[in-house]
Amino acid sequence: RVSREIGSAMKSVGEVMAIGRTWEESLQKALRMTDPAIAGYQPHDEFVAESEEELNRSLQVPTDTRIYAIAEAMKRGYSVDRIQSLTAIDPWFLWKLKRINDMGQILSEYTPKTLPAGTVLQAKKSGFSDAQVAKLTGSTELEIRALRKAMGVTPFVKQIDTMAAEFPAATNYLYMTYNGDEHDLDFEDKGTMVIGSGVYRIGSSVEFDWCAVSCIRTLRKLGHRAIMVNFNPETVSTDYDECDELYFEEISTERVMDIYEHEAAFGVIVSVGGQTPNNLALPLEAAGANILGTKPSDIDKAEDRNKFSSILDQIGVDQPDWREMSSIADAKAFCNSAGYPCLIRPSYVLSGAAMKVVFSDSDLERFLAVACEVSPDHPVVISKFIEGAKEIEVDAVACEGTVLNYAIAEHVENAGVHSGDATLVLPAQKLFVETVRRVKRISRQIASELKISGPFNLQLLAKDNEVKVIEANVRASRTFPFSSKTLKANFIELATKVMVGSNPPAMRISLLDNEYVGIKAPMFSFTRLVGADPVLGVEMASTGEVATFGEDAYDAILTSMISTGFRIPQRSVFLCLGPLEAKMAFLPEARCLISMGLRVSCSQGTYDFYKSRGLDVHLMHKPLSKTQPNIEDAIKSGEIDLVINVRDSKADDDSKTDGFLIRRAAVDSSVCLLTDIKLATLITEAIHRRKPMNIKAWDEFGS
Repeated sequence: RVSREIGSAMKSVGEVMAIGRTWEESLQKALRMTDPAIAGYQPHDEFVAESEEELNRSLQVPTDTRIYAIAEAMKRGYSVDRIQSLTAIDPWFLWKLKRINDMGQILSEYTPKTLPAGTVLQAKKSGFSDAQVAKLTGSTELEIRALRKAMGVTPFVKQIDTMAAEFPAATNYLYMTYNGDEHDLDFEDKGTMVIGSGVYRIGSSVEFDWCAVSCIRTLRKLGHRAIMVNFNPETVSTDYDECDELYFEEISTERVMDIYEHEAAFGVIVSVGGQTPNNLALPLEAAGANILGTKPSDIDKAEDRNKFSSILDQIGVDQPDWREMSSIADAKAFCNSAGYPCLIRPSYVLSGAAMKVVFSDSDLERFLAVACEVSPDHPVVISKFIEGAKEIEVDAVACEGTVLNYAIAEHVENAGVHSGDATLVLPAQKLFVETVRRVKRISRQIASELKISGPFNLQLLAKDNEVKVIEANVRASRTFPFSSKTLKANFIELATKVMVGSNPPAMRISLLDNEYVGIKAPMFSFTRLVGADPVLGVEMASTGEVATFGEDAYDAILTSMISTGFRIPQRSVFLCLGPLEAKMAFLPEARCLISMGLRVSCSQGTYDFYKSRGLDVHLMHKPLSKTQPNIEDAIKSGEIDLVINVRDSKADDDSKTDGFLIRRAAVDSSVCLLTDIKLATLITEAIHRRKPMNIKAWDEFGS
C-alpha cells in the first residue's frame, strides 16, 4: 500500500556521505554505502521494468529506485537527451552517469587474463569496486583484488582540507581514492580499527553509533590508537576528534582490507556496529585480518541457523521446532505437522517483504506466492510460532566463554512483535524466579559453547515456565545503550577491554536490587508513510526510540509514552478488539476507563461483549458500513482521544480492511493509537494509578 514516490514530504530515515576526487567515484561509493547488496551504478534487482512504457514512467516519476531506472535505460540504449527529457535531470549529471555506463561496457569486453592495468586503474578512478569489476569480467572479487595489487593499482589515503588551502591541513579526517599519486600521511603506529554501523535505517540506527563511540573512547583510555571506519555524517563516531584517525569510507571487505593493510593495524573490531560489520567477520579473516573478540568461526555458528540449532541440541537447550524448506509442498507438510501458526523467514524476498506469521495453508500459499521465491537456491526457514509467549532479551558480555555481566529484560508485548518495535522493561518485572534462573543458565551455556569474547545478545521465549531460544547475536544489540544506561554499567566499555585482552573483572549486577525501572518505547513515522498499515508485527517498523525511568513500571511507561508524543485521553476512547481473548483481557481496564469519566465507544462486536457485562459503552460503526455514528468520521472530526485497535489475525479480509481504515484514520488525524492488548492494558492501568510526576535527573535514580 505504501507509495515509493518521493517529493516534498521527507521519507528517508538515514543518509550516507561519500568522499572522492571525481563525481563518478563519489557516486558509486555512495550507492554501495546505502546497501551492501548494491554493487554500484548499474541495473539492480530492486528495480524491474518489463516494458518500455513502464521504464519511461519510472524515469518520469521520482522514487528511491530511479537511479537504477536510469542505469537500465542506458543499458537499453537510451540517449542522454532522451533520459533528460523524461527525468528533467541536469545533463551534466547524466553525462557523468553515461561515463560510468561506458566504463562498465569496456570492462565487460575483457577477461581477467586480458584485462590491461590501465583499464583497471581507470575503472577504479571511476569508482568501480573489485566486486563490480569481477562480475563484468567473469571473475571473483578476491581474484580481481590480487590482480590489481600485482599491477600496483592501490588507493591513496587523503586528508580533508579543513584549512581551505591557506595552511597545511593536519586533521585525521581521511578518505581513500585512486585519483592521486601519494598518501597525505605516514603510517607509523599500529592502531585498532573499529567498524561503524553505516547508514541509519530501520533496524540499525544511533544505538550502534553509541556502541562504536563507547568502544573508541575505551580504546583511547587504554592507550590504543583508535581508527574509526564509518560513512554516516549524522553520527558522533564521524566527529574527527573522537578518534585518532577517521576514515570516511565504505564498510566492505575491499575497503576495510585496504585500510587494514595501509595502517598495518593491530586488529579489527566488528562487533559494535550491528549486523553490517558483523557480516564481514569471515571474509575479513579469510583476507588476512586479525578479528578481535569472538572468533569469526564461532560468530558463524550463531549466524548459521543449521549450525546454531545443532549446538542448542548438543547442549540441551530448547528451541521452537523449525525446518529449512526448498518447496511449497515441504513447507505445507511441516506447518501441518508442527501446527499453525508458523513463522516464515524467506532467504530471498521481493518488495521488502521479510517475515510473516501464517495461520493456514491458504495464508502460507498466498505469502510464498507474492513475497518470496522458494527453491533449492532460495530456501525459507519456517518455525513453529508460539502464541501467548513472553519474549525475553539478554544483553551480556563474556570473556573466553565466561559471562562477566548481563541484563535480563522483558517485552511488554507478547512474542510476534519485532524486538525493535517492542516496549522493553528492565529489569524484567513479571518473570518467574525459575524462568530467570533458566535464562541465566542458558546464557552461560551458549557463551561457553561459542567461546564468546565480547558482547552478545539472546532472544528467548517463555511460556508456562518453559524457555526456548529464538536466536543469538554475537555482537552488540540495539538494546546495549539502554541496558548500560539503566544499570549504570557501560557494557561496551567492558566488552572492549575483553576484546583487546585487558582481562577486566566481572561487574555482575543484582537486578533484584535495582530501585527503579527503565522502559524503552519505540517511535514510529507512519504519518510520513502514506498508505502504510500502522500495526506491529514481526517486521520492524519503528524509526527511533525513547527511554525513561520511574519508581515502578507504571510510572516509567507513562513518561516513555508521553516522550513519544502520546497524550493521556481527557474525553473519549474507542475500542475495537478483535480476538475474544483481547476483549476478556481488557475487561477490567474498560471498567477503569469508564470509572475515570471517559466516554468509551466500541465497534459492534466489542460493544456487544461489554454491554452484556453491564458496561456503559457506546456503539460506533466501522468505516465500511457507512452507518452513523461512524468511527472514521468521529476520528477525523476530533471526537476521539485514543484508539485501541487489536487486530484479529484470523479475521476475514473485510474486517482487516475496516481495521486498516480505523488505524490509518487515527495516524492521519494525529490521534493516539495502540494496537497491542498487553501494552494497552499496562498504559490504562498506569493512567488509572497516575500520581504527580516526579522529575529526576538520570544520576538521581538509585542514589
